[in-house]
Amino acid sequence: MAAPLEVIVSSDSGSQLWNSTVFDLHSGSSLLSYRGGNSSARGLTVLGGQYLLSAQQGKNFINVWEIQRKDQLQQKIVCPGVVTCLTASPNGLFLAAAVAEAVYLWEVSTGKLLCVLSRHYQDVTCLKFTDDSSHFVSAGKDNLALVWSLSSVIQLDLSHTPEPRHVLSRHSLPITDLHCGLMGAQARFATASLDQTVKVWELSSGELLLSVLFDVEIMSVTFDPCEYFLFCGGSDGNIFQVSLCSQSLSRDRSFQSDNNGNQVFKGHRNMVTCLSVSMDGTLLLSGSHDETVRLWDIQSKQSIRCLAHKGLVTNAVIMAAPANMFLPDSRPAVPLPRFSRHLHASEGDSGELGDVCVRLGLYTQEEEETYLKKAERLNSLMNAVTDKSVFGDGENTKVRVAELEEEVQTLKKVNKDLFDFSSQLLTKPT
Repeated sequence: MAAPLEVIVSSDSGSQLWNSTVFDLHSGSSLLSYRGGNSSARGLTVLGGQYLLSAQQGKNFINVWEIQRKDQLQQKIVCPGVVTCLTASPNGLFLAAAVAEAVYLWEVSTGKLLCVLSRHYQDVTCLKFTDDSSHFVSAGKDNLALVWSLSSVIQLDLSHTPEPRHVLSRHSLPITDLHCGLMGAQARFATASLDQTVKVWELSSGELLLSVLFDVEIMSVTFDPCEYFLFCGGSDGNIFQVSLCSQSLSRDRSFQSDNNGNQVFKGHRNMVTCLSVSMDGTLLLSGSHDETVRLWDIQSKQSIRCLAHKGLVTNAVIMAAPANMFLPDSRPAVPLPRFSRHLHASEGDSGELGDVCVRLGLYTQEEEETYLKKAERLNSLMNAVTDKSVFGDGENTKVRVAELEEEVQTLKKVNKDLFDFSSQLLTKPT
């Protein structure tokens, strides 16, 4: 049988035999079970398609498995406190975890702790990266959602405190869940809250696009891939489908079930804490405190499968099956290093002698002209040199041409140095 394209990964708080389980999306059969502890809510993530990471419930460490070795813990990442939520960047380069009100960001290739972001005033409840790994959003019990630009966080001078790109404070009670849509830095994202609202934001500007008021507290939220619908899990066990393509121009709405795409999925007997939609937008997955995971047909609103669990469901997601998940003899392409527990680790603490770490822009002075700006200025000068009215004839033009030739040689040297350095890294024996 061919490996499935999409799988369900879920965990609960009560199982004694396994931490998390992988199910076939279409048949519901159990494919894999990862053993060791229990995952906390929003504490399960896949790193680079190579590792499964699980924040241990009520403990100060993260369990790590190679994605194909279900019975053997690879290592444990010790954290300064209990991890409240966990996420990995889609490109597999960074790992973010929340401990109380602080967000810890690691560089996966070296295990270095790059920064500790302490802009929340109470516990962080959810963390999500954008699909292009350029930004991440944190939200917490202080009612705030913070948008962070990854490049500004990791390249910032250590003498300055990292600042979020946007501070969103329109919720009046703790935020329970958030979901980032597609399109990278141009994405929209949604936040759910105990104030009985779900709000949709534009990530680039921080503008509030839509606020939907419900009759119950909202515990989970997600989009379908095309962002036609917003799915919201209520504390009463109902799942509300909100049309994002309705004719209403009002930014503030109250949810009403109608024939225009606003519908209710009924079946759970307790709060819905996890929501996920399949890649083709036809199936909705939900996890609940009634100890079940349900799969729904979105068009008919019918529950087509119910997966029983041993405790409160803490994580449930539909994901593309990593290539190595069903190849027992495979190994990760890159081994995980030892993760640092301290922000200002010594050199010997973070890697072996001779390791090379490239962090573009870390030592760049703010006033120094960047490579791209130099190229842009050179291009504009080259376009302008043909215009006699700009430089005139004679000596002035010759001087300008000489300056351009010198600039070209400088850029060629920079390009050659970058190429040589990259070649050394790629051909360096392991």
